[in-house]
Amino acid sequence: MKIATEWKDYEIIATGDGEKLERWKNYYLLRPDPQIIWKKQTDFENLVSLDAHYHRFNNGGGKWEILKELPEEWIVKYKNLAFYVKPMGFKHTGLFPEQAVNWDMMIDLIKNANRPINVLNLFAYTGGASVACASANASVVHVDCAKQMVERAKRNMELSGLKDKSVRYIVDDCKKFVEREIRRGHKYDAIIMDPPSFGRSDNSVWKLEDDLYDFVKLCNQLLSDKPLFVLINSYTTGLGETVIENILRLCIDKDGTFESYEVGLPTKENINLPCGCSAIFIGK
Repeated sequence: MKIATEWKDYEIIATGDGEKLERWKNYYLLRPDPQIIWKKQTDFENLVSLDAHYHRFNNGGGKWEILKELPEEWIVKYKNLAFYVKPMGFKHTGLFPEQAVNWDMMIDLIKNANRPINVLNLFAYTGGASVACASANASVVHVDCAKQMVERAKRNMELSGLKDKSVRYIVDDCKKFVEREIRRGHKYDAIIMDPPSFGRSDNSVWKLEDDLYDFVKLCNQLLSDKPLFVLINSYTTGLGETVIENILRLCIDKDGTFESYEVGLPTKENINLPCGCSAIFIGK
């Protein structure tokens, strides 16, 4: 497991009974987490004064209970990167802190390449990976089908002082965009994807276990003659990191190395919380 240990504006204070107690800068949130199947070790109420609590409904969905006056959004920083966060739908905040381990790795790969790098970020959400790659002076194409998330990615880029970097923002279905890029003959040195378990876009339906292999095979056609990396991240419950690595090995026809790993976050309880898994191809 690779653990994101270098956060200062974020931490997990306690876990248990299906929930995690977090600090986001100066605000304390309590959110559900399906990985937390152990009992809590102490009453959360005795640890901090809670600002907001996301309650999951028994019949699906849920909603935030705002316990104190919260700003509509606020800023958290990771090293020289900055992001807006806020309580959003489906328990989210607009940022996945565990991805800092992948941000750091991608930044190092891009900086050490000693050549211009073109990055394609698919299912790119609010742009954590896009911001990281742009900070390393890569040219980035950021693609997501949700206009609101793409707009948030732009704001995160500006917040990090990177608005003058070479970044294109595309609101589109990722598969359709990839197919058009193949027809255009465009190539990328690095591809990132964080596909959902399930999704709908226009008339198409995405189901990860049915569609991921074919999609990665399609993306292989966009790789340059000297690719730097391909990174896949997944939060799909029950999908192991070796499965994602196997798909990369079967679909990427370039020379290089492959690695897969869980990503996670430390807690103040001296345990690590698993937060999905990643697999990466690194070109020679």
